[in-house]
Amino acid sequence: MIATTVDSDGAARLGRFVRPAWIGLGLALVVAGRWAATVAEAPPLLVGTVFGIALALVAWVGGARAALPRPVALIIGLAGAALLVGLAMGASQLAGQPLQLVPKTQFAPWALITIVVASAEELVLRGVLFDSLRHATDLTIAVIVTSAAFALMHVPLYGWHVVPLDLGVGVFLAGLRLTSGSVAAPAIAHIVADLATWWV
Repeated sequence: MIATTVDSDGAARLGRFVRPAWIGLGLALVVAGRWAATVAEAPPLLVGTVFGIALALVAWVGGARAALPRPVALIIGLAGAALLVGLAMGASQLAGQPLQLVPKTQFAPWALITIVVASAEELVLRGVLFDSLRHATDLTIAVIVTSAAFALMHVPLYGWHVVPLDLGVGVFLAGLRLTSGSVAAPAIAHIVADLATWWV
């Protein structure tokens, strides 16, 4: 009787890791696909489109569903975006890189894909993966794992030298998620900050 109780408790604890493991596997496969496509020099807009759609699919399978954000999440997201953009502009100035106001490619398709990718990244990382890890382990592990995943998934695009910066941004976005109680806040901050890179 005691052994049965212990076994069922162990199975229940192990069962909590099934969902984050499947979400993590889906995320890893999508990131590996983008990495391979980037190395193969596939058209960047096509790679971004497929990547964003695949991430959205991982989020949907992981349990993400559309919902209207609360006003407080919008406000926190915009404040977070302003801070991220301000830091990027400051870093650009310190590096001696002037603000670029002349677009390099067509803005509309790039912006649309950027919105899709940033939203999907947040739905997976600060949405379904964060929630499932928090349930399976604790808040600290959820923040660390999702922030590390955020940093590592950008290596194919920017290189290993940006991992510390992206790790910090990941922790910041997790803070927005916790402060607002919604994935909408980090998604808004992420989208606006990414769109601002067109000029910064």
